[in-house]
Amino acid sequence: MRAEPLIFELSKPGRQGVSMPPLDVPEAELPAELCRDSLPLPEVSEIDVIRHYTRLSQLNHAVDIGFYPLGSCTMKYNPKINELAARLPGFAQIHPLQDEATVQGALELMYELQHYLAEISGFDTVTLQPAAGAHGELTGILIARAYFASIGDTGRTTVLVPDSAHGTNPATAAMAGYKVVTIPSDARGNVDIERLRAAVGPDTAALMITNPNTLGLWDENIDEAIRIVHEAGGLVYNDGANFNAILGIARPGDLGFDIMHFNLHKTFSTPHGGGGPGAGPVGVKQHLAPFLPGPVVTRHEGETPEYRWSWPERSIGKIHSFHGNFGMHVRAYTYIRMHGAEGLRQISEDAVLAANYLQARLRDRYHIPYDRPCMHEFVASAVRQKQHGVRALDIAKRLLDFGVHPPTIYFPLIVDEALMIEPTETESIETLDYFIDAMRQIADEAERNPEYVHSAPHETFFKRLDEVRANRQLNLRWVPPTDAQEAAAD
Repeated sequence: MRAEPLIFELSKPGRQGVSMPPLDVPEAELPAELCRDSLPLPEVSEIDVIRHYTRLSQLNHAVDIGFYPLGSCTMKYNPKINELAARLPGFAQIHPLQDEATVQGALELMYELQHYLAEISGFDTVTLQPAAGAHGELTGILIARAYFASIGDTGRTTVLVPDSAHGTNPATAAMAGYKVVTIPSDARGNVDIERLRAAVGPDTAALMITNPNTLGLWDENIDEAIRIVHEAGGLVYNDGANFNAILGIARPGDLGFDIMHFNLHKTFSTPHGGGGPGAGPVGVKQHLAPFLPGPVVTRHEGETPEYRWSWPERSIGKIHSFHGNFGMHVRAYTYIRMHGAEGLRQISEDAVLAANYLQARLRDRYHIPYDRPCMHEFVASAVRQKQHGVRALDIAKRLLDFGVHPPTIYFPLIVDEALMIEPTETESIETLDYFIDAMRQIADEAERNPEYVHSAPHETFFKRLDEVRANRQLNLRWVPPTDAQEAAAD
C-alpha cells in the first residue's frame, strides 16, 4: 500500500531541505518583478521532496519499469551509457555561442554523426538541426519547395500521401502550401500502384511515403512507385519513422528516395516522450544538398583537422535555434559507436523477428488484416472481440492490469479496431511470452466475461477515466484545498 501518494501540499512553516552556506558575495535585493507575495516558496524537508516525486514517478508507466509495445512510436530501451556520455562536462557544459575553436570536440562529433547517418541511410548529406520527426518532415518539404523554385518549376502544387501515412505527413504538406491527395492502399497493404499512377502528373511535387509503412509492412511496390514519381519530375520523400526495421539491410537512398528524416528516438535510442527535446535529422541526395538548413559542420584538412560552421549555398535558412538539440546528438552518436555496423544490422533483425513472433502467436485470437510477414511491428484488429462488446480501447485498458503499456490503438485509420504492436529489439523472449499470454487471456475474457474487460483497469491506482468529460472540462492546474474542504474530508 502506498503511503499518501497524492498529497501535494507538504509545506510546513520552519521546515527546510538544505542548509545554505554563508554568503561570499554582497547581499542584494531581488528585483521587484521577480518577487511574488502570492506565490510563497514551499518549506519542505528533503525526504518529503524525494518521497513525493518518487511516488509520482511510480504512478506512471515507463520503459524502465515494464514492456512498452507502442506501435509506430518505437519505445525502445535507452541504454544508460548514452546518458553518461551526454553528461560529460565537455558536452554538457558548453554553449552554442562559443567560438568554434573552443568546441572542436563537439563539432567533430556532429560532423561524424552527419556522416554516420548518411552512410547508414544511403544519402549524400545530412542536417542535424530539426528538433523532431515532424519538424524534419517540414524541413524536407521546404527543401523540395526551394528546389522547384530554383529551377523555375512553379506548377508543382500537389503532394501525394498514402492513406496509411502518419498524420503529420499531410499536415506537413499542407503547412508548406501544397494540396494533399490521398492514395489508397491495396489488398496487401501496399500503396495502390494504379491509383498512384493515375494521380501523378505535372503538378506533382512529391510523394510522401513511409517504408516500411505504418502497417508494419515492406511496400512491395516501392521501386515502381519511386520510378513513376521520378518520371513525372517529382521528388520522393521517405518518412524515416520505421528505419529501425532496416538498419544495415536496406538503404533508402539506394532505393531512389530523395529526402528522408530520421527519428533519433525511434532508431537510435534517444529519449522519447515528455515533451522533448528530440531530434529529427534530414538526409538528402546531392541535388538537394545546397538547400539544407544551416549551418552544418564541415571539416577542413590541415596539419590538424579543423571543424567549422558552414552555410549551404542556397540554404532555406535556420529551422531551429542554434544547432539542434546537441544532447540528443551525443546520445545517438554513442549508440551508433557502441553497436557498430554488425550491431546495427542485428538491431533490425531482432526487431523484425520479435514482431513476427508476436504476430504468429496471436493470429489465432486476433484478426490480422494484412496477414503476411511483417517488419518491426504489425497491426492486429479487435473486430472479433468487438462482436462481444469489447473494443480495442478495452483491451488496451485491461493490459494495464498486467503491468504492460498498451499498444497504439485505432491507428492506422484504415484498420477497424486497430491494435498496432511493436515489441522492439530490446525485449527478451520471456517478456514477449508474458505479453502473448496476457493478450490471449484478454481474448478469452472478451468471450466469457466481456464486462470485466470493459470495466478495466482494475489493479491500477487510477481506474478508467471519463475521457469525454476530461476533454471537455480540462483541469490543468492543481489548487490546494481550503481549510473548510480539508475539515470536510476529515
